[in-house]
Amino acid sequence: MTETAPGLRTAGAAASTGTGPDAEPTGGLWADGWDQLRHRPLFWIASTLIGVLLVMALFPTLFTSVDPQAADLALSGADPSPDAIFGRDLQGHDIYARAIHGAAPTLTVGLLASLGTVVLGSVAGLAAGYVGGWGDSVISRFAEVFAGLPFILGGIVILTTFNKPGQIVGEVRIVTQVVLTIVVLSWPLAMRIMRAAALEAVQQDYVKAARALGAGPWRIVARHILPNTLAPVLVFATIQFGVFIGAEATLSFLGIGLRDPVVSWGVMISEAQERVADIPQALFFPAAFLVVAVLAFVMLGDAVRDAFDPRGR
Repeated sequence: MTETAPGLRTAGAAASTGTGPDAEPTGGLWADGWDQLRHRPLFWIASTLIGVLLVMALFPTLFTSVDPQAADLALSGADPSPDAIFGRDLQGHDIYARAIHGAAPTLTVGLLASLGTVVLGSVAGLAAGYVGGWGDSVISRFAEVFAGLPFILGGIVILTTFNKPGQIVGEVRIVTQVVLTIVVLSWPLAMRIMRAAALEAVQQDYVKAARALGAGPWRIVARHILPNTLAPVLVFATIQFGVFIGAEATLSFLGIGLRDPVVSWGVMISEAQERVADIPQALFFPAAFLVVAVLAFVMLGDAVRDAFDPRGR
């Protein structure tokens, strides 16, 4: 497999060019990928769901004017009604209002964790793949230390170390801690993906030509290696966005993640677990929002993976 230019063309894209009647023009990996994506119904379904979730997170007042923290114990566990279409939880909160406002913290954790994991993993992977030798070995062994930690156990250890049981923690602090915990326990996978792509890119003719012409390491990485290794990391980030949303809910359910006064779907599920038999709607509706969000990002990741995988095509 050879690269014909230091751009974004890959073997799969290059193979699609020719002079026969079946040849199709190609504009590189990203142009071909978009052409594949826009013809996939799965991509548009997932994008529509994610678009609705983003609007919900950014502009919750478009969907409800009820304060998610407003509670009325006299209405504890009330069934769905015109005033509260999803009913009320144990404290008398409007479940619909809390589910709408819970989108923002949940998606914020997913976004920041995805960005942090991709940035940290990509930098480490690029360094390991480009440097090679002992540098690659040191970085790889260091990543294996974190990769060997079970996620739940690691999350419990990290979060309980910084927060004592029953301690009141501010919103910004607990969100930051949850995001950093997810990043610390998840970056090795992004590192491995980027390292594998970088090792392959380093062997390409255009990288060797750039070295022969006197290009420095920073220029080679930024201009020739990084653009050709972003596709697999982009796929990883898209799928992991949904995974990290589920991870936040898991940590919150265990009582070590987000907590009141933060309103997230994981917090709502955690609060509902004690009286789920009496107030099932308090668990069902936030869980339904969570499932839809996770599936939407996983479906988007699958569509992006299929579009940006020339070998698969």
